[in-house]
Amino acid sequence: MAVGLGPLPDFFPVPGVKLGVSSAGVKKRGRKDIVVFELVQGSQVAGIFTRNQFCAAPVTVTRRHLSENQPRYLLINTGNANAGTGRQGLLDAKACCQALASVAGVTGSEVLPFSTGVIGEPLPVDKIVQALPGALANLSESRWADAAEGIMTTDTLPKGATRQVQLGEHTVTISGISKGAGMIRPNMATMLGFIATDARLEPALMQSLTTELGDASFNRITIDGDTSTNDACMLMATGQTGPEIGVDSPWLSVFRAALQDVFMTLAHAIVRDGEGATKFVTIDVAGAGNQQEALDVAYTVAHSPLVKTALFASDPNWGRILAAVGRAGVPELDLGALEIYLGDVCLVRHGGRAEDYSESRGQAVMSRPEITIHIDLKRGNVRERVWTCDFSHDYVTINAEYRT
Repeated sequence: MAVGLGPLPDFFPVPGVKLGVSSAGVKKRGRKDIVVFELVQGSQVAGIFTRNQFCAAPVTVTRRHLSENQPRYLLINTGNANAGTGRQGLLDAKACCQALASVAGVTGSEVLPFSTGVIGEPLPVDKIVQALPGALANLSESRWADAAEGIMTTDTLPKGATRQVQLGEHTVTISGISKGAGMIRPNMATMLGFIATDARLEPALMQSLTTELGDASFNRITIDGDTSTNDACMLMATGQTGPEIGVDSPWLSVFRAALQDVFMTLAHAIVRDGEGATKFVTIDVAGAGNQQEALDVAYTVAHSPLVKTALFASDPNWGRILAAVGRAGVPELDLGALEIYLGDVCLVRHGGRAEDYSESRGQAVMSRPEITIHIDLKRGNVRERVWTCDFSHDYVTINAEYRT
């Protein structure tokens, strides 16, 4: 049911990155559920993570290992989140890192673990460890598509993006994959994102780019308002190609634009494949006095079950949107000034239904698979966008039957 989400692209290999995939039978026998990234010596890695205080054991271990070493390997398992597992979960995450490190000939702190799946169940360490040699045996620069499948949980389609950009005489590559379909709420979501480039980036630029672009993409999507325990988005730079890019580099703007495109494509793909989604919805809030009030309005609309079910029904019940804007907490909101649009159709003007609005025009927009709800607060010059989807019968079914 993914909305406008097509097949995976033909990935450009990233020099210095190899991927391996195997099956451990973590949740289902024979399913690809172990993915390994191997990074060339000297690579840099930066990341952003969930802000859920019950963050999963692999998130804690990954943060610690990043502070201790430059990683050589990333290890991802699906089917089990290793979250809500206490001290044993930390020991299990470290054990998996050490097992991979022993086979690969590196230290345990050079391995970053990532997990996604059911919360509160012990990680099947033995199964994962037994699958590691298989993943290492098939390491290849060309296994991006297999890796995109290997990190899926309730996703219906694998998600990926790949770009090349010319920096002088050098062709720099950016490729990435992501997963996520439910328990998606900014800061971040049940989502994993892995983006790699062969660009030579100054160390000071790595984290700032990851944070900046992650905030504008992965931290602007929401499916159900639930912030997961396991979110991570990682940027890897192998430094194998091109001129060094720093904050004052003439190549930075070109590279940033291409990298932003990959971040945004991967983030939007998660919403397009939201559990049971039939609509891809942009909430565009303009005329705000500051960023926070713009986001407050956008998220209040995006998280409203009444708005989301109306979207699923293709019902232009604009009163639900109006009510959500009104309860978003914007102080001294001028109801007579603001305007609300569904696509190019004005719903609300001068504090009530727009004079030229008709149900047929609203219905025509609501029947589309991709919809923009535009809200102009008429208070300032700040603009923010959030991307979401509808709530369907299938969303309830998928989550009611998640563990069965």
